[in-house]
Amino acid sequence: MKSPVFISSANMITPLGFSVNENCSKLLQGVSAIVKYDDPYIAEDPFYAAIISSEKIDEAFKILGNPSDFTKLEKMMILSLSETLKNSEAIISDKTALIIATTKGNIDVLETRSKFDSERAYLPELGKRLQHFFKFKKEPIIVSNACVSGILAVAVAKRMIENNFYENAVVVAGDLVTKFTVSGFKSFQAMSDVPCKPYDKKRNGISIGEAAASVFISKKDSNQSRIQIIGDGSCNDANHISGPSRTGEGLYKSVQSALEEASVNAQDIDFISAHGTATLYNDEMEAIAFNRSQLSLTPLHSLKGYFGHTFGTSGLLETVVLLDMMKNNTVYPSLGLEELGVSKPLNIVKKVAQQSLNIGLKTASGFGGCNTAVLFKKER
Repeated sequence: MKSPVFISSANMITPLGFSVNENCSKLLQGVSAIVKYDDPYIAEDPFYAAIISSEKIDEAFKILGNPSDFTKLEKMMILSLSETLKNSEAIISDKTALIIATTKGNIDVLETRSKFDSERAYLPELGKRLQHFFKFKKEPIIVSNACVSGILAVAVAKRMIENNFYENAVVVAGDLVTKFTVSGFKSFQAMSDVPCKPYDKKRNGISIGEAAASVFISKKDSNQSRIQIIGDGSCNDANHISGPSRTGEGLYKSVQSALEEASVNAQDIDFISAHGTATLYNDEMEAIAFNRSQLSLTPLHSLKGYFGHTFGTSGLLETVVLLDMMKNNTVYPSLGLEELGVSKPLNIVKKVAQQSLNIGLKTASGFGGCNTAVLFKKER
């Protein structure tokens, strides 16, 4: 029989704050981190994004080490991990997994202005830095599967723990806004010329963001959070390198797989933390998949209007917010929605509300056709 697996002791580093409480208080106030940037080094034209102040990161990092020894991403991830480890009171052993989720890692070291060696861009090098800093016994597991990376890493941790490969795991995710990432989405003509508007009729693309997030996952409920990971599913729709299935097949099958493992029905889900990138095809695909899954009436939001699309970090970052919502029975709304702009009905939350949240669903989709769904249950 598989062991139950619990998730707890989360942290998040974003432009809105360096803790869960700081960030969620801003969500309650409807504050967005997305602003207009005019930085010719990153892009010729002004663009909307959510970028963390390097000065604030360095100031916070001074209590942990010399800021000049680490890249911006490394500092973000170390700051997040240190808080999660401290709050979990975990003792790192040879049965503790370090799982790192990222899409591009230290991609900025390839820029001409970087003082770091280009070798730092390799993801295993990022893994070594975090492993050595915290003295993890085992080599890190790196999950880099486009924009599902963060939530897929949670599923990987769950499966490894319930099958007794590890007793516990620390999952950390991080990604940056860089010249490379901005130019990439501009080449797709996917960048919005205003702060992004998930699911809105007038949406016209993403706003990108940077963040780090981390969680502690274990067989033991270390801090009585009582939130268990009860099911997961991941499926590739095999449709197109950058375009999701028009039928939502991959996301639909991921949700069905998670429901089947958890032995719950769609009607048992109290809330969906959706991907909601504000691109025409992603939002439409999600609406179709959720309707096929009989989830059209389930309350739902996208957090991209607050943090932007934080690439591989988004799934874990938004999971941290979902956990906070479940603990406090408080629903945070989507930002930017004025008129629904998808072909199928969705119950998108438009204002802060108190609601009983016992089972939450987190979904994500990404380039290459990847899709992941994970179910969380609050134990009473």
